[in-house]
Amino acid sequence: MIIHLVSEGHKVPFSKGLLATALTSTGLPPERSYVVALEVESRLSQTGRSEVGLDHLRMMVENVLAGLGEDRYLQRYRLWNKVAAEDKPVVILIGGATGVGKSTIAARLANRLGIVRIISTDSIREAMRAFFSKSLMPAIHYSSYEAARAVRIPVGGDVDHRMLGFMEQVEMVNVGVLAIIDRSIQEHTSIVVEGVHMVPGMLASMGAKERVPEVFLLPLVVSVQDEELHRSHLLVREQETAGKRAVARYLRNFSEIRRIQDFILEQAEREGTLVVDNVNIDDTVVSIVDALYDVIEEAEGVRVA
Repeated sequence: MIIHLVSEGHKVPFSKGLLATALTSTGLPPERSYVVALEVESRLSQTGRSEVGLDHLRMMVENVLAGLGEDRYLQRYRLWNKVAAEDKPVVILIGGATGVGKSTIAARLANRLGIVRIISTDSIREAMRAFFSKSLMPAIHYSSYEAARAVRIPVGGDVDHRMLGFMEQVEMVNVGVLAIIDRSIQEHTSIVVEGVHMVPGMLASMGAKERVPEVFLLPLVVSVQDEELHRSHLLVREQETAGKRAVARYLRNFSEIRRIQDFILEQAEREGTLVVDNVNIDDTVVSIVDALYDVIEEAEGVRVA
């Protein structure tokens, strides 16, 4: 028998797979989420009803979670549904140097939280390049670790022109990031923004703090402290993109990439921004989900045990 979920006059077939995926948004591990979804499906079948209201389904999920002793995730499930009803978007900003795993983490995180919009700051830079010529805005026409080549004004010997070029690029790209956050607020759509241009403190200096009451904002930095592990990430990155991101280029500029990481980490320490050392991607995603719930709980004035 096919069981349909009914909400506001609309009907869709119940899917234990979709329910399991939705439950991972609480931080509940996928295998345990599926166990909960199976039990919910079993209880729905036992009712003999072909249709069930969404509120009834949620109550059943809560009962199953409570029965399995998953109190922490039960509270988070209630909180996540409350947040969804408020139409207040979640905005996660993932910074970090090239090759630390930002894009992979963003995809895993978005899938886990049911967020459909992922934006790369490199894509913003590419779009800006189409509108602004190299002579007008040179900084956006170079990779982050090559941005020093865009510095045209002579600087003194005590100024690091490599970081100056990078920060010029960051400032320009962040104009686009702010526009994306504003659109997210207007459309009540959650997003994950990832990229090397998410430098702690930069968005705040451009007015991002004014947006904080309108979103659940989690800025963070992903790092890879171990140099050899960082190199291996670059090798994997080339394989995953079928050679479109040639590793040789990254390795030639590896020392500069590490310099940028050191700079970003210094900024993170100064701003009190969360830093996650990406040794294991599953653990990294769990840490970020936990940090997000800390943000939500603080904003909602609750505390999940």
